[in-house]
Amino acid sequence: MRTRNKPWAAERLSDFPQFAVPNPDRLKGKWTEEFANSNPIHIEVGTGKGRFITEMARANPEINYIGIELSESIIVTALDRLIEVDLPNVKLLNINAEDLTSVFEKGEVNRVYLNFSDPWPKNRHEKRRLTFKTFLDLYKSVLPANGEIHFKTDNQGLFEYSLQSFSSYGMLLTYVSLDLHKSEFEGNIMTEYEERFSKKGQRIYRCEVRYQ
Repeated sequence: MRTRNKPWAAERLSDFPQFAVPNPDRLKGKWTEEFANSNPIHIEVGTGKGRFITEMARANPEINYIGIELSESIIVTALDRLIEVDLPNVKLLNINAEDLTSVFEKGEVNRVYLNFSDPWPKNRHEKRRLTFKTFLDLYKSVLPANGEIHFKTDNQGLFEYSLQSFSSYGMLLTYVSLDLHKSEFEGNIMTEYEERFSKKGQRIYRCEVRYQ
């Protein structure tokens, strides 16, 4: 689905720097100062409209969350959601995932979430998939030793590809569900896409993997 362009989005983001952090590279190695605590930091790469990240922050006030989204026209909706709930443990970054190492030091992030990422189904677009090996390198560069990625998708092809990608990289698979909403997994927080797909009866795939 094509996102409607919102030419005013950049200005709105700049109006709320306490939520949508400007020039985040200046905070590399200093995120404990930005949050004013030393709680663990979890990031969601491709945060979309922000439902997952805000609900996770509401449920886990002892964890700091950062939502990362490239599109201004999408992340501005996450900003509006965050303004409404006014949670102190959430920040938003309007950056490309390829810039993670410019924003975070090694070990500064404790967990990475990938939710309903673009599957980029054509072979020539493989390098754009957020579970491609170059992205796995990036996540490893900001996570501690044995850092984790939690991944959810409705796309079976992307899930199968990602499992192979994780395995080829030498990561340890610690949890797999081929039908999340019919599993015994507790504490699942849905994204907007997840709710829409599950109402149509589509399977939701989920896994947790750890670097070794």
